[in-house]
Amino acid sequence: MYLLIVSGMSGSGKSAALKILEDDGFYCVDNLPLALLSEFISKSRQMYENVELVAVAVDAREYTLHHHDHIDLSPLSELQSMGVEYNILYLDCTDTVLMRRYNATRRQHPMRMTVADGIAMEREFLSPLRDSANFILDTSEIKANELRQHLFSTINRFRPQSFSIIIQSFAYKNGAPFETDIVYDMRFINNPYYVEDLRELCGLDKPIQDFINKDPDVKLFMDKTEEQIRFLIPRYIRENKRRLMISFGCTGGRHRSVFGANDMYNRLKDDFQTTIIHRDLYK
Repeated sequence: MYLLIVSGMSGSGKSAALKILEDDGFYCVDNLPLALLSEFISKSRQMYENVELVAVAVDAREYTLHHHDHIDLSPLSELQSMGVEYNILYLDCTDTVLMRRYNATRRQHPMRMTVADGIAMEREFLSPLRDSANFILDTSEIKANELRQHLFSTINRFRPQSFSIIIQSFAYKNGAPFETDIVYDMRFINNPYYVEDLRELCGLDKPIQDFINKDPDVKLFMDKTEEQIRFLIPRYIRENKRRLMISFGCTGGRHRSVFGANDMYNRLKDDFQTTIIHRDLYK
């Protein structure tokens, strides 16, 4: 499990950052007291084995619980003893911009005082977190639609890189998968369905593979498809995409599409985290 602690000044974009992280696959929790962090991580490990990325927002709202001059970071030492890999991302902003944002929204400052005094008090209270941060992101000049790019260019320096490929076969008669990123149509290949001895077999069977490979255009197509996919993968990763779904389709989802998906899976599985799904093979 990788934990990203998100903190910073109120009005600096923490809520927007959490939404972006959630869209990217993080399990996000807002306003979790640091004192409960280790217990939360422990429970999450027990109950949610599939949760690998967690983001927790910790900010000045802790002041309302303790009224200390500075936030207490001692609970973080428990994470180290638990073997939890974590980083701290601190979102900051100039006082002038924060004042302007508060004036625009007319929100009350979480420190329950005037905005100017609240900003000053908040800076002091959060200073230990800022000093301990792995990275400080200044959002003063960052527009809302630019935050995602700046956010991931920051956290990707620290968190483990994970990119997975899902390859699936499908039948056009059952509809193309709406969640796929790339579709390759295998219906240009002669259909083994019309060969009586091959009809009941599938694209995983050698007789079907031999029949399809008799067409010299098939290998050329698969080679060019692999070349295109390998060209795209680093560019998808650069754009912070964590999952790429590639689908191969044919009429019935049993012969040609299964062959194409299986062939591409074998080409990529040694270099990337790859999963194969035959959506309509057993329908």
